[in-house]
Amino acid sequence: MTIDQTTTVARDLTDRTVVVTGAAGGIGKEVVRRLHAAGAHVVAVDLREPGDVPEGVTTGTVDITDPESVRAFADRVAAEHPGRLDLVNAAGIVEDDVAAAEMSAEQFRGVLDVNLVGVFLTSQALHRVMAERGEAAIVSIASMSGNHVVNHPQKQVAYNVSKAGVTALTKTLAVEWGPEGIRVNCVSPGYVDTPLLAKKHHQFDEWMRDIVPGRFAQPAEVAAAIHFLLSDAASYCHGTELLMDGGYSLR
Repeated sequence: MTIDQTTTVARDLTDRTVVVTGAAGGIGKEVVRRLHAAGAHVVAVDLREPGDVPEGVTTGTVDITDPESVRAFADRVAAEHPGRLDLVNAAGIVEDDVAAAEMSAEQFRGVLDVNLVGVFLTSQALHRVMAERGEAAIVSIASMSGNHVVNHPQKQVAYNVSKAGVTALTKTLAVEWGPEGIRVNCVSPGYVDTPLLAKKHHQFDEWMRDIVPGRFAQPAEVAAAIHFLLSDAASYCHGTELLMDGGYSLR
């Protein structure tokens, strides 16, 4: 077997069920396509029913900020999908440009509820199933904004704090759950060309000056990194944060 063939086999996700939250968003939608193409049975969920998914992908709704909704969803997945179960935490939001001194507690909590608490609740609810079945992988989407940069000129304190929390959560769960056969890792993208980013088009020129290749990441590039961390090619990755920011944090 050649090196290329070995890599292909290692990244094959056949016989796995992978839950993808935030599947209606730009990155989440691309993750669904990528993992489906790699042979996984994908369960694509969001607050609203994800559309435009490949044939064979299961869709559904869940409020990841609501413990009861998450528990009920986890029970359904466990009952309907025997065998190995993996998870991609791709749901996320960012606040409008609000200075920290002017941000309300409700605004701050709202971002953390989706970006951090939701990641914890979903991972926790599916952990029971994963531990019983003996082998699993969890990949969450953090951000370069969590631990590597403070974005400018936009102000986004809640987003930055939430993504730093995702990285810390990833490392903590990797230590606690690794001995159970569950690998926990995260991807930290920089600016990604999605509809969410497009809302801040007036700041593109300033961001672009500090991106080494002079372009934003494509959702497919982030999906490829997530695929790698889910796959057996990343079997020795535990608590890994894969930074992919186009060199932005080097400036």
